[in-house]
Amino acid sequence: MSTSTTHRPCDAERAERPVELLWNAVSAGDECAAADLLLRLLDEGADPESVLLDVIARVQGRVGEEWAANRMSVAQEHAATAINERAVAALSTHSAARTATTRGRITVACVDGEWHGLPARLLAEVLKLRGWRVDYLGSQVPTPHLIVHLHRTRADAVALSSSIPTRLPTAHAAITACQAIGVPVLVGGAAFGPEGRYAKPLGADAWAPDARAAADLLARNPLPRPQPDHQQLDDLPHLADQEYTLVSRSSASLVREVCTALEGAFPAMRSYGAVQRERTAEDLAHIVDYLATALYLDDEELFTRFITWTARILVARGVPASSLPPALELLAGELKDFSRAVRILGAGTRALVTDQPTAAGITA
Repeated sequence: MSTSTTHRPCDAERAERPVELLWNAVSAGDECAAADLLLRLLDEGADPESVLLDVIARVQGRVGEEWAANRMSVAQEHAATAINERAVAALSTHSAARTATTRGRITVACVDGEWHGLPARLLAEVLKLRGWRVDYLGSQVPTPHLIVHLHRTRADAVALSSSIPTRLPTAHAAITACQAIGVPVLVGGAAFGPEGRYAKPLGADAWAPDARAAADLLARNPLPRPQPDHQQLDDLPHLADQEYTLVSRSSASLVREVCTALEGAFPAMRSYGAVQRERTAEDLAHIVDYLATALYLDDEELFTRFITWTARILVARGVPASSLPPALELLAGELKDFSRAVRILGAGTRALVTDQPTAAGITA
């Protein structure tokens, strides 16, 4: 158990001051001030888990909100995230955060292509505080390397994290591979949708909305070892139409064709410089990626959530959201023989009509 005395909870009201102080430190790029603040909280008897989840996690959420509202640049967001990550590392070395291993072994990792590692790191630290032996593998873990690690360590379970929905097909493959060697999988992160709606279709053994809930779930009951035939990648019958595969493989050509045609459909694009055109191509590539993922899951709501969020991001950056419907219509024209793709793109266009974003109303 911890070598410190009894911790006092860092409840919501009491956490407000530390949250503001940590926000001031990370937004100013002051790593030392951030670490000093958190270590002082632990010295004063704050509960390490509460510091992780009620202070650091809340500040990181604000970082995302500020980036989405264009009040923080990509560079500033990366710097703030890096400071929070190093603050977590500093906290983990404090005597208050040192616990004896009283439970089994858990591997925590992000799926391949997922670079948002802080949510998984927070979970790893919470599980350590709860007495688990934890192997934290970090972000962007290739599935073959994850499987080699699980073979070597004989983990009781693996916790997979993903924040980016376009990584869900990769997450599906990772879940299947882990279960094929008898390791149950707990998943979490924004990628799995509201209330974890995509966790079950992708075959996960369990889902949790956050680190605290994940730790509670694992403490209540061990996840049962799956049978080797627990889940197969062909358990999504709608994939038989090959729309997902064909859209994914033709992504580059789709972006190229729509970019070329968009200048006629959206005249303002004619005055775009090289950088603006490059950003437009990047946005179109994201649209195609999300369309492919919606096809993989046969879930148009995944696409409509993304496209309305994109509209808000564009408005916050001074780009009219009116550029999106022409792009979706052109994309639908390129995919006119793909009935599910056309249906999903149509849903996206309708969502843009009913959702009118403003720069003041931006949310992450």
